[in-house]
Amino acid sequence: MEKTLNVQGMTCGHCKMSVEGALNKLDGVAAAEVNLDAGNVDITFDESKVNVDAMKEAIEDQGYDVSA
Repeated sequence: MEKTLNVQGMTCGHCKMSVEGALNKLDGVAAAEVNLDAGNVDITFDESKVNVDAMKEAIEDQGYDVSA
């Protein structure tokens, strides 16, 4: 399944790596790609292993705000 989340506060390569890294650590996330210009992240995941709330929490734990 694919989902795009809007993430506020990402401005640089470090932000990109933080968000992608946090998401890729979650079991069930196959891919995470941040688009800094658009302010979002595209996530490919297995919905039987991980849910959107867990992904939002992983991003928020890095210090960013998420709006679906």
